[in-house]
Amino acid sequence: MLDPIVAFFQRVFSAIGRGIGLVIAWILFPFIAVGNWYRGRSWIIKGPIGIGLLVLIALYAYFIWQTQAWTNFDPDYVNRYNLAERKNDAGLPVKAAAGQTAPANTCERSAIVDVTADLVDFNVNQNAWISSMLLYKAGLFGMDWDHTPWLDNKASFQRGVNQAVRRTTVELVDSLGRVRGTSGINNNLQRARSNLQFDETAWYFGLDPFGPKTPTPSFYRSAMRDLQAFNESLVKCESIFDARSDNLIEFLDRIANDIGSTSAMIRERSENHNGGWFDTRADDRYWFAYGQLYGYYGVMVAAGADFDAVITQRGLAPIWQESIKQLRAALRIQPLIISNGREDGWIMPTHLATLGFYVLRVRSNLVEMRDILAR
Repeated sequence: MLDPIVAFFQRVFSAIGRGIGLVIAWILFPFIAVGNWYRGRSWIIKGPIGIGLLVLIALYAYFIWQTQAWTNFDPDYVNRYNLAERKNDAGLPVKAAAGQTAPANTCERSAIVDVTADLVDFNVNQNAWISSMLLYKAGLFGMDWDHTPWLDNKASFQRGVNQAVRRTTVELVDSLGRVRGTSGINNNLQRARSNLQFDETAWYFGLDPFGPKTPTPSFYRSAMRDLQAFNESLVKCESIFDARSDNLIEFLDRIANDIGSTSAMIRERSENHNGGWFDTRADDRYWFAYGQLYGYYGVMVAAGADFDAVITQRGLAPIWQESIKQLRAALRIQPLIISNGREDGWIMPTHLATLGFYVLRVRSNLVEMRDILAR
């Protein structure tokens, strides 16, 4: 009685097996054909081709390693700055502890600038900048890696960190690093901003325009040095850091708008492309937003030290600390595989919507702090 049923399933599984076999044969056919052609050639032809293949294999091994090794990735990286022990706002003369003599002509360095420079260092020195690597630009058989589930998470994370860095340098140039209306733009900060706006995907050679180019990491390293130079001049009281409440209002407003744009991006992907584990672009959106929060976590902690007097005088300390806690809480979400499932689904997780919730909470706190300062 069960024989027909068993026979049916046998035919089904046999057909599935034949189908998988055909797909594998179709994928392997070009490689087998090339291998047969290669075996039939002389060593004069085999030698250069073999060396070229070995070089290509080595390049891919290096590329895959760089995309998977996240050197010095640490969600608690802000702890090494010991900012809670600082007693001065950025740019103000350093105060001596009781019984000590204050150093002459010494001002407090900017924690925001330190964190921003270190984030650039983390992106392009401690790690390889993935987005401008040749094999990343080449893609998978011509398909952009961002459209695949593989080898693109670190690149998206780095671009998210870079987004926070870019936004911060713009505000340093426009308001924080000058007395508005009475002083010129600081040259070090101006160069840093310009260099960080450079194309994220430039390699040593390009087609548009055609010819050799300076790769992206070189520009970002120059920006890092310019930021460090600004802080060194600030320590000597030769530069300006204007830690006024209106500058903090503008800074918070710009960060809130930047995070708001990311929130809209996450919402669009979550609502319109919720394919669960099969949404190959969900991981790009997720790790970009994660990288942005990773960057702003350090920048906000640093801003708390640079604007300590304003935050204390305006009673912002409790909500400021709550905002920092929420930023850190978002960084705890590190799923191995990103799933963009339905919010009311019960099989596939909704990692994208979960991170979007934290992004909105952070933005809400930023807006609230801005409104308190504006009263």
